[in-house]
Amino acid sequence: MNFCTDSYARKSLCIIAFFCVAGMVLLRELLPMNFHFLVNIIALLFSFFVAGVLLGAIFSESIQLRIAKLLHLQHLLLDRYARNPILRPGTRPWNAEAVLNPAAAVLGGRTHLIYRAVGTDGVSRLGYASSADGIVFDKLLPYPIYAARNPGGTLPSSQRRYSPVMYPSGGSCGGCEDPRMVLLDERIYVTFNMFDGWNSIRVAVISIAQDDFLAGRFGEWNGPHILSKPHEIQKNWVLFPEKIDGRFAILHSIAPEIEIAYRDSLEEVGTTEPFITSWIGSRNDLPARDGWDSFVRGAGPPPVRTDIGWLLLYHAFNEYDKGTTVGYRVGAMLLDLVDPTKVLYRAVAPILSPDETYENEGKPGVVYACGAVVRDEKLFVYYGGADKVVCVATASLQSFLDALTEGGRPTLTPQKTQTM
Repeated sequence: MNFCTDSYARKSLCIIAFFCVAGMVLLRELLPMNFHFLVNIIALLFSFFVAGVLLGAIFSESIQLRIAKLLHLQHLLLDRYARNPILRPGTRPWNAEAVLNPAAAVLGGRTHLIYRAVGTDGVSRLGYASSADGIVFDKLLPYPIYAARNPGGTLPSSQRRYSPVMYPSGGSCGGCEDPRMVLLDERIYVTFNMFDGWNSIRVAVISIAQDDFLAGRFGEWNGPHILSKPHEIQKNWVLFPEKIDGRFAILHSIAPEIEIAYRDSLEEVGTTEPFITSWIGSRNDLPARDGWDSFVRGAGPPPVRTDIGWLLLYHAFNEYDKGTTVGYRVGAMLLDLVDPTKVLYRAVAPILSPDETYENEGKPGVVYACGAVVRDEKLFVYYGGADKVVCVATASLQSFLDALTEGGRPTLTPQKTQTM
């Protein structure tokens, strides 16, 4: 430390010196006193020393700035509402085991969710719900809006069932998992994981005209069209909600680096356009990053466009989470609008961790976000809790971005229980 230039050090030394001189004067006057009294005096001098250090810190300009920053971040801490989960497993066979990991979009003044529903047969299908305020979902269809044609593939009948032990990623043996959706050119595009046993996980996309979607004509889906290569295990790809340089942009990996593929047509991938080549391997085997997100798993919802960059939420965990029940936390980063492979900012701490009971009753330690929308300048993040229920967390978008760009910790707050 440079004691000639550091104002904190100079102020601390001055204050400490003052108290020490004062203490020495007292000590000289009180030397004839008894031993116990001298011990008390020494303790008093030590207290003077500590007080000097603390006062020096308070008067330090750098410490004052840190205190101001912490006080600023308090404005990001929203009250937790006793309303989660917003959706629970239903009473029908197709959604009786779990509802989780919803895609989200705002259309026609309502928030629309396409969520993953797991039935008693172990198959994941896509269900639908909508809300006028983004919290209370008063419209829930009693049937799935999309289902895979051959869920489970070649699995024997003995393995075609709901089992979180056999199938730890949600408990389903096959079907459509973890949807994400965007509105592009007046069409709704939904990407999802096609799961047919652990030997085959590919990424697919379906689409439907916006008018058909709003009218509930769910027999009009186009697809599925497979985006990933055969004989690979790929998951959690997301579309950007607008074309970049006139082409569809597919974010298919964020670790070990951000990878984005561009295609003129999603429907032609695998025919006239090539399958997307993505990184292969276990993210858990990558070297640990510095920071809370030692091990990055993958993207959460599709990127949200803001004035200062693409807001991307993602899933990760810390190396210290290994051996615990924590499986997923949610982080945030801001990507460059022109070159989305460039990370502008990254949150210094997770924005959502599995701390609540409903995020641990099922598969413990899981918060898994697949949908994010902005309504009235508020960010709504929709996520699965414990691979069982659907939840929502919110933040002021501007406060969230301010904290993200200032190196702070943007905070989301889980927000009524509703039976399907």
